[in-house]
Amino acid sequence: MAISVCHRRAGKTVARINKIIRAALTCTNYRPKFAYLAPTQSHAKDIAWAYIKQYAAPLFEYGAKTNEVDLSLILPFNRAEIRLYGAHNADRMRGNYFDGVVVDEGQDISRKVLSEIIFPTLVDRKGWLDVSGTPKGWTNVLGEIYKEAQNQPHYWFTQILRASESGLIDAEELDRARSFMSENEYEQEFECSFDAAITGSVYGDYIAKAAKEGRLNHDIKPASKIYTSWDLGWGDATAIWWWQMVGDEIHILDYYENSGHDMTHYAKVVLERGKKYMYNYQEHYAPHDVGNKYLASGGKSVYDRALACGVKFTRIPATSQANQIEAARITLDRCWFDSKCDAEGLAALRNYHFKTDDKKQTQQPEPYHDWSSHACDAFEIIAQVWHIVRKAQEKPKKPVFWENVPIDKLMR
Repeated sequence: MAISVCHRRAGKTVARINKIIRAALTCTNYRPKFAYLAPTQSHAKDIAWAYIKQYAAPLFEYGAKTNEVDLSLILPFNRAEIRLYGAHNADRMRGNYFDGVVVDEGQDISRKVLSEIIFPTLVDRKGWLDVSGTPKGWTNVLGEIYKEAQNQPHYWFTQILRASESGLIDAEELDRARSFMSENEYEQEFECSFDAAITGSVYGDYIAKAAKEGRLNHDIKPASKIYTSWDLGWGDATAIWWWQMVGDEIHILDYYENSGHDMTHYAKVVLERGKKYMYNYQEHYAPHDVGNKYLASGGKSVYDRALACGVKFTRIPATSQANQIEAARITLDRCWFDSKCDAEGLAALRNYHFKTDDKKQTQQPEPYHDWSSHACDAFEIIAQVWHIVRKAQEKPKKPVFWENVPIDKLMR
């Protein structure tokens, strides 16, 4: 197993492509299979596919073949296959076997993809894993695998390429980059700092504030009225938050995310957790287009499928991304989080970040769509409805009759 933490423009993708081609050519197993995994399928195609065709070019005259549809290369001699995948639809890899897997840009991939999908594909073939990327905090594949590698040096080859040490970029160019970047951006992108603030973080400062104020990792008791907020997907993940209102506070009780399942699965999760923790469900909030999306064949909408499974959605009107983000930021200052949310839900809120234009060195107004998006989209549903819940829970004022008002108040 290997992990490489590399500064920008270090050539890590070129190195991984050549590694996987060489490994595929020399593998003696029956029907060898290898995979290259990037954060998205389009990312894999844009970055790695051209390199694969470039460095495998000498093999084409011997019978190597490419498939542009599924982004695969079949090599001559041993018929080894190399295929490109995106973490967004990594479920395509389930049930497969691999003799080696390269995970590129691991900082933008959820650890869950490794533990639930990648590792099971390697075990029976005793396959290898190669993870690489540039740091973006600790709560992602790159950060967590790096920690694991430090504790198991006999099992992991670890490489760190800092720009100040590698000699791959001229000092003059590094000075120029530093002059255009903030200190934390430079430390993250060129000096491989995991502790630098995540560039363009949407909610990172708000989670840090919650931690400082002691609003994380609590054992919260469920109140009489519980709500769920959803982000729904099929190719992408489905994310669910459980929460309650206690006065002006929003108590976040739990979080769940998965992909590749139909509504029956998610409804079962919600109903079983409701029974386990004695949740008294009031509303299940979902995006406005819940009536239009389809999770399964047969022509039924997500709303219809959920209703048939015992979960009735309340649809939330659409609003702009900017409004959702601003509402979520205000909401986070009211939130207290149960410890059940920390592993995945809070990690997503910490890592959600805006897109950047690398050429112009500017931040874009919309967030980057990666593994952290689903949890944040579902959380933004909470931000749009909690004030409605709070108002509904306010006790109505008792009517006041003239005969019950003291004379001194009447005379004022």
